[in-house]
Amino acid sequence: MRPSSALPSLGMSAVQRQTPSNSMTLAQSVTDQLRLEIMQGRMQPNEKLHEVALSETLGVSRTPVRAALHLLASEGLLDYAPHRGYSVRSLTPDSLIAVFDIRGVLEGLAARLAAQRGMRAEDVAEFRKELGRADALLECGYLRATDREIFSEINSQLHELIFRAANDVMLNDMIRVCRNIPLSSDRNVLWHDYAWIRRSHDDHYRILEAIESHEEFRAEQLMREHVHAVKLQMKKHLEQLQDTQE
Repeated sequence: MRPSSALPSLGMSAVQRQTPSNSMTLAQSVTDQLRLEIMQGRMQPNEKLHEVALSETLGVSRTPVRAALHLLASEGLLDYAPHRGYSVRSLTPDSLIAVFDIRGVLEGLAARLAAQRGMRAEDVAEFRKELGRADALLECGYLRATDREIFSEINSQLHELIFRAANDVMLNDMIRVCRNIPLSSDRNVLWHDYAWIRRSHDDHYRILEAIESHEEFRAEQLMREHVHAVKLQMKKHLEQLQDTQE
């Protein structure tokens, strides 16, 4: 397990260079950096995070580090235990799969609310623009390694536009907690399965159509099936990982 001191030192080139106008800005910078480290797997499950080590590595005082750890725990990325401090949250495969069941319900509700309340014309235009960008990436019949990050960003943006249309702060907060769990994040696409990627992308067209037509329950069902398909693929992926480790 890698210690938290293995984080790349930000020093003056990153956090301090931003010259935040107040401590909240600095705390947000630290939070964003730590969240990225966790989401990209550079911090391992159950790894303990120590305020002193992190403040030295990041070149900041303990105050913004303490605030960042508290916020990341509220987002579900960290666990906190009295007298033991913070550690990166670890989930069993069964618990991880269960997250997708919760996501299906929450994101399905978001799609239903978006269809009920309607999506702004400028957001529909942005949605279609992102769909077109993804189509261009997929038209060659596979997804190039160099395009994966772009495709992942497009996917996340499409979902964000739906959540924006749902216009429910509490619901969006709950969805964000689920999506902040590393392997359940929309950024974790199973790149080797082009047919699945294509089907998943095409789901977005159908969901948008239902939202524009104000077909509330169809939009909800399509989104739930969309998340369920991700769940099945992730379950298969985890089973394959387990087989290779035995």
